[in-house]
Amino acid sequence: MGRRLLAGRYELIEKIGEGGMAVVYKARCRLLNRYVAIKILRPEFTKDETFVDNFKKESQAAAALTHPNIVSVFDVGKEGNIHFIVMELVDGKPLSQIISEKGKLDYKEAISITRQIASALSLAHKNQIIHRDVKPHNVLITSSGVAKLADFGIARAVNNSTMVDGNKVMGSVHYLSPEQARGSYVDERTDIYSLGIVMYEMLTGKVPFDGDNAISIALMHINDVMTPPSKLTAGIPPQLERVILKATDKYQTNRYSNADELIEELDNIDFITKVMGKKVFVTEEPAMEHEYGPDYPAHRDTYERGRERRENTEAERRRYEHEVESGTGKNSGKVGKKKSGSRLFVVILAAVLILGAAGIFALGTMLGWFGHQNTDVLVPDLTGKTFEQASAELEAVGLVIKEGEHVFSPDQEKGNITSQSPKEGTSVGQGTAVEVNISRGKKDGVVPNVVNKDLAEAERYLGEYGFKLGTQIQVESHLPKGTVISQSPEAGDKANNGAAVNVEVSDGKGKEMTVVPNLAGLTKEQADAALAAEGLTVDVDNIKYEENEFAPANTVLFQTISSDTEVEVGTKVGYVLAKAPEVVVPAEPDEGAVSGDGQGGEIPDDSNGGTGVSDEAGNTDADTAVTES
Repeated sequence: MGRRLLAGRYELIEKIGEGGMAVVYKARCRLLNRYVAIKILRPEFTKDETFVDNFKKESQAAAALTHPNIVSVFDVGKEGNIHFIVMELVDGKPLSQIISEKGKLDYKEAISITRQIASALSLAHKNQIIHRDVKPHNVLITSSGVAKLADFGIARAVNNSTMVDGNKVMGSVHYLSPEQARGSYVDERTDIYSLGIVMYEMLTGKVPFDGDNAISIALMHINDVMTPPSKLTAGIPPQLERVILKATDKYQTNRYSNADELIEELDNIDFITKVMGKKVFVTEEPAMEHEYGPDYPAHRDTYERGRERRENTEAERRRYEHEVESGTGKNSGKVGKKKSGSRLFVVILAAVLILGAAGIFALGTMLGWFGHQNTDVLVPDLTGKTFEQASAELEAVGLVIKEGEHVFSPDQEKGNITSQSPKEGTSVGQGTAVEVNISRGKKDGVVPNVVNKDLAEAERYLGEYGFKLGTQIQVESHLPKGTVISQSPEAGDKANNGAAVNVEVSDGKGKEMTVVPNLAGLTKEQADAALAAEGLTVDVDNIKYEENEFAPANTVLFQTISSDTEVEVGTKVGYVLAKAPEVVVPAEPDEGAVSGDGQGGEIPDDSNGGTGVSDEAGNTDADTAVTES
């Protein structure tokens, strides 16, 4: 049985992978003579029109992303009831397979892979694309160690279609963010949460939450405390563990605000490792070991946060030196035990001089200089209290309050505490400072973007930002019925709290439009690819050839529809290709020849109306130009 030919162009060779929503084949593109990967939606998903429309729309958006850490999307198409995406064929393995084979990854390898994925997400987020399904199965590692993120289209389509179906959660529940599990709004920090879970799995070989069914795992993401990875794997740098815990905080406001912030943290860890070696992360004395528990405040900023913090850090370092040198306090007796501790301190001090004041706090935090007082007080829950109330409650148990950041919060009224570190129930020494973040209220005053959301999602999203949905006017559009296509006030505009945002929504009846590309000067193969990229069809009945002594052979001279013309997707476009002028070889004159113009012989009759001369198989140029091999 011969190989299946898809869309008259892609020759399916073998199945190379499959998942719950699609099957992936290795294929050869006959048009461009290259190998590609083709992802074909499973039949059960092709029956959902909304799913299919989103699948196509988001895949086309992903095709616009050009990045070394993103799997390139070449084409999106349909043949009959088959919907498919044509992608770059990557020579490598899924990250999930690598983790399975190795059990767990070295922390340096995990940092490298995470940085690459974060770089890919940074570009996607800047183009308003949220992946929503970051997981090891969607990360391909090439044979040279390059990480490539895939499956942008399906991830968005799943989330816009249905999140929960009976006892089945759509998507990868082990990497699901709390806001996805709640059916709440998502943003770039949603992808950061999932990437944090991937980091956790790379370092430990396990996911932090697992259970008997998808619903129970989703609830764990919302409610359960994550066991720090250092409890499962020795040798993880404390600062890297803090990165994971911050990235996977239950509250979006406490995570990294964007992928670039995460990359900066990873670069700092990498830099310190190269300057000082692994010793900077693990001390040789038990009393100095990193020993925080599951409730460690992942969202604490470990870098410079103002002059006051730097002064406190320097004072803490001087206290530590005094205790070691004088033989007093919790660090007494250590100098006489080993000289290695003194040597380590010299190395650390040298690094501090290299890194400057901004690095003091980061190094001190990694080495556990802070927050290890005698553990005889439990930190109370301060969430929802005012700063004054929290201050009084802490003072009553011998603790002090420290004002942190003022952040937007969908849960707490303005002025109330939205999060704290250390968290409730943490055992600390008397005099410990508890840092609190204070709510700025809902993010009102700035209108959020609801374009491309359905009405229900738009209304919920506006409510979370302190606005309400206003009038809804239905207009003709090819987008799914009920999709918001414009809003007033526009996203980013200032408006009073509680103001109405009026929207125009799609009636779902319009035709999808595109713009005809400029084909002039392109080869036939390039022209066909350019038309396909815009969702247009090659008009095989209107491909002509014309002699031209100036243009390279087989390049486009004219096209049947002018470039930049707006037409419906699927419109047929033809073109005229250049061919070299025919050379007539003078014949030897014979006795009976009459040579009125000085040239013998005759021009062959062109039975195809001047479209070309025949080849050895009897096909004209026009025939061979459009016949697949």
